Amino acid sequence: MVRAILAPVISVWTPIEGYFVKVIASQIRKGNIVEVDGKLHTVLTAESFHPGKGTPTTQIDMRRLSDGVKVSNRYKTTEQVERAFVEDRDFSFLFHDGEGFTFMNTENYEQLIVSPDVVGDAAPYLQEGMVVRLAIFEEQAVGIVLPQRVTLEVVETEPTTKGQTASSSYKPAILSNGVRAMVPPHIGPGTRIVVLTEDGSYVERAKD
Repeated sequence: MVRAILAPVISVWTPIEGYFVKVIASQIRKGNIVEVDGKLHTVLTAESFHPGKGTPTTQIDMRRLSDGVKVSNRYKTTEQVERAFVEDRDFSFLFHDGEGFTFMNTENYEQLIVSPDVVGDAAPYLQEGMVVRLAIFEEQAVGIVLPQRVTLEVVETEPTTKGQTASSSYKPAILSNGVRAMVPPHIGPGTRIVVLTEDGSYVERAKD
């Protein structure tokens, strides 16, 4: 069987044999790397359904690593799926340029360029020096996990109105990374806030 993984040159894929294990669909979890139709996919969500009648199934939503296209497959829960063996390593983010996102291994200081397709929605939250966890397969990054929270500055939002409280309706704001978020009414431009990297939701006002 031919399998495709990231080649050393960013965004170029070559057929090469990797390390896979067959598991039943119900064992697949978010963040796993699986092979479908000869290409690697990162699992976004995996949910099993057990109807009162009929065959139990597992719905797996994935993103194809070669081009970032999202796909969704439904399997019988006992149907076999090929999962890749990956190694999680800590890397520090250095910079982003035309070649991709450059990270440095925190143990041996070797640098690794990661494709924008792999970084995906995590890109706006990357900050210089931020330590992230990269999933490595055949010495290439195939997945990324950010810190759960990040501190950003509000650059644009509606002005604070006298009498508004934290319990009032949230208002839209644009953060220093360009992402839109909903913030409490007492938060104004220039305020540093903590948000979740998973969905950009407001957590609290930064204490620094």
